[in-house]
Amino acid sequence: MSRKNSGEEIGDRSWTLLHARLHQILRQRQLLPKQRQVLVALSGGQDSLCLAKLLLDLQSKWGWHLAIAHCDHRWPWDAGIAAHVEGIAQNWGLPFHLQTAPEITTSEAAARQWRYHALMKTAHSYGYQNVVTGHTKSDRAETLLYNLIRGAGADGLGALTWQRPLAAGVQLVRPLLEVSRAETLQFCQHQQLPIWEDAYNQDLKYARNRIRQDLLPYLQTYFNPQVETALSHTAEVIRADVEYLEQAAAQLRQEATVSVKGNELDTEDKISRSQILRLNRLILRRASLALQRRVIRQILVRAQQAAPSFEQIEAMTALIHAPNRSRTSSFPGGTSAFVEGDSIVLVVEEVISSQR
Repeated sequence: MSRKNSGEEIGDRSWTLLHARLHQILRQRQLLPKQRQVLVALSGGQDSLCLAKLLLDLQSKWGWHLAIAHCDHRWPWDAGIAAHVEGIAQNWGLPFHLQTAPEITTSEAAARQWRYHALMKTAHSYGYQNVVTGHTKSDRAETLLYNLIRGAGADGLGALTWQRPLAAGVQLVRPLLEVSRAETLQFCQHQQLPIWEDAYNQDLKYARNRIRQDLLPYLQTYFNPQVETALSHTAEVIRADVEYLEQAAAQLRQEATVSVKGNELDTEDKISRSQILRLNRLILRRASLALQRRVIRQILVRAQQAAPSFEQIEAMTALIHAPNRSRTSSFPGGTSAFVEGDSIVLVVEEVISSQR
């Protein structure tokens, strides 16, 4: 291929190297197909601002219909940021959607849960097929460390995937997972973009901020200057392993499920009240411990509202080789399991929503 044709394939002369990288990532990973309705979550910070500008510049080549969404948490230090983001959307000629939290939340988890719900609501209301966020390689490294410290399993360590379903017909996409926070800052400065310095990101009472401000710089200085890249690659490898194990465990779960007394149970539905699930222990014994644990975890996720703990999974997994009539203590909501011959019997006492 000639140099001219190669240049035409990558982009025009106004593009930076970051434009070309994102264009290539989108093509290789098939993240945002052409002609899609795309809602960009813009906080006003450097990462989301960088992503929004990159997508705006690539819009003519991909044919997207872009819009900006902002989630106002009503935190005291956020005063003025919604108007700032709306001004950016107006300057770029893009539709703007504002969602305001019904109440002020101080929990990181609660705030994150509300944000995704607000973005989902906006996407459904206006017909956006994709919601994109500015999560970077740096965020991925921080998330791996945060979940590792909390004692999360492989699922948590491989968090922040390139894309996942946000709701029916809406896909959440994170196109910048190979881009560092230092690179988004450099891009914003080069493009003279109006970054909103969020005071929340400096508050060290939040664990993620302490990881960002203290732990990662320490690791970079004393252990590995490229620690963000190393951790991000680790998360990518773990995610692929998790997807394979989840599929294998789902198949094993279907093979081992002997019967369900009560209403018919779809393999992806929640197990509801008055249902008794029987699992064939002989089939489960032929599998590795890793798959046994995942089968039990998948079942408990469907049987109780709270996420299953390590202790609950281990207690039920132990029944695979336990003597007849062995049983677990009651799990949240009264769910329990016991051994009956070659079967593990799970009894669900609590009413669970059919939605996952």
